[in-house]
Amino acid sequence: MAQIDYFFSVFSPWTYLAGNRLEDIAARHGATVTYKPLDLLGLFDRTGGTRPAARHPSRMAYRGQELARWAARLGVPMLAQPTLYPPNPAPASYAIIAAQQAGGGDTGALVQGLARALWVEDRNIAEDEVIRAALTAAGFSGDLVTTGLFTGAMAYEKNLEEAVDRGVFGSPFYIVAETDQRFWGQDRLDFLDAHLGEL
Repeated sequence: MAQIDYFFSVFSPWTYLAGNRLEDIAARHGATVTYKPLDLLGLFDRTGGTRPAARHPSRMAYRGQELARWAARLGVPMLAQPTLYPPNPAPASYAIIAAQQAGGGDTGALVQGLARALWVEDRNIAEDEVIRAALTAAGFSGDLVTTGLFTGAMAYEKNLEEAVDRGVFGSPFYIVAETDQRFWGQDRLDFLDAHLGEL
């Protein structure tokens, strides 16, 4: 059974656009997914990336066009720009880590619910009530907003270190553990699907 390590930022628009395709691919191939939310801005700093705020306006204008094109291609609603962006990613990331560890719910649905809250509902995903609602909707205890803080914070830091060590430099980023094949971006999920079919 293949293992997919999924490195991502909760506020990345590309994480939102990935939707549930990773989970569908994993189910089709009998693979398991480990969710590893991380500090994307910190990752950029560590791996030679440029934070969006420091990018040239032409790059950001093109990014906006690409996001709109992909949303249309995938048939999903998407705000051009949430009111609060970027939000503090840590609280939602801690909750995802704690929920995955606790079990009993659908971690993929939790990630997607938080991404939807930001990119469709224009909500602040750093707020406890938003995180609690996403946890509950995905089948987890809403109390993980507070009880999972310590566990989440420790793992969140480790996820960034692991990502740097394993060659991750953006979000979403998928690594097949058995082969060390790496796939960057929601537009590379077809390649991940094909690779798993070859194992």
